[in-house]
Amino acid sequence: MLERKMMVSDNSKGVILAVASSVFIGASFILKKIGLKRAALNGTRAGVGGYTYLLEPLWWAGMVMMIGGEVANFVAYVYAPAVLVTPLGALSIIVSAVLAHFMLKEQIQKIGIVGCVSCIVGSVVIVIHAPQEHTPASVEEIWILATQPAFFIYVAATLSTVLALVLYFEPRHGQTNVLVYLGICSLMGALTVVSIKAIGIAIKVTLEGINQLAYPETWSFFTVAAICVITQLNYLNKALDTFNAAIVSPVYYVMFTTLTIIANAIMFKDWSGQDVSSIASEICGFITVLSGTTILHATREQEPAAAPGTVTWYASRDAIKGVEDEHLITVHNTDYYAH
Repeated sequence: MLERKMMVSDNSKGVILAVASSVFIGASFILKKIGLKRAALNGTRAGVGGYTYLLEPLWWAGMVMMIGGEVANFVAYVYAPAVLVTPLGALSIIVSAVLAHFMLKEQIQKIGIVGCVSCIVGSVVIVIHAPQEHTPASVEEIWILATQPAFFIYVAATLSTVLALVLYFEPRHGQTNVLVYLGICSLMGALTVVSIKAIGIAIKVTLEGINQLAYPETWSFFTVAAICVITQLNYLNKALDTFNAAIVSPVYYVMFTTLTIIANAIMFKDWSGQDVSSIASEICGFITVLSGTTILHATREQEPAAAPGTVTWYASRDAIKGVEDEHLITVHNTDYYAH
């Protein structure tokens, strides 16, 4: 009876941490977006390779909130099972959309709301019916799983896809298709979760009395996690600077959740032993997610991009105003530069 009470108590802690994580992460998207807008007035936009946002306090406030949210989410997995914690991440989409409406004046059409709901429902269905995973007891055991042929092929395919997106698709379609930037974020994010999980297990086992920090495998996972996180943040900033936060947040959540489930399933061999009903439910979830994503793309309100050879001066220094709210002086003739 006492054990049952402890289990309920732990689940409650996990739910509270997961909800707090969603609020922090959802709000962080908006703060970072505002910071990126302000930084764009003082230097090169992040969407075209600028890093002026690193000097913007609001962007750092968003970063702190995002890190706090990720830490809360990480600790939530210690207290509650993944099938309880992961679906609650969808709350960050709602938080982000509501704040974007009031703070950024970003609008979503009614059919776009349907697409957002479809994404959330599909993701929840996938997570609920995802197979249970076996938790390794040491870093060495995780390393064996990470070097198995199936996962090695997955990592090779992931890195190849990321390279293709970075080298070929980003220069051509990065400013017009949100899937390019978020594809890079999500693919690297799945590897981040695997690495972070390995680090978490190492810390947990170390605190239990068996030191895992002496193993080089532990530090290998630290290195991979650091590289993946930096890559994620770079391209997430580009996505936020180029597209509306109300679009970036749900699409990123859907892609990240889906790829994370796939990566964990391949590495930890969770797919074996699933029944037909669970597999059918997951397929339905994927179809729902795909439909929702398509609707979001079809109804998104894209931010205007400057045409080639265009120079724009902002007469106002109000960093939160959109382009349509400013008094502009624009030069469209490229012959102006022929000197």
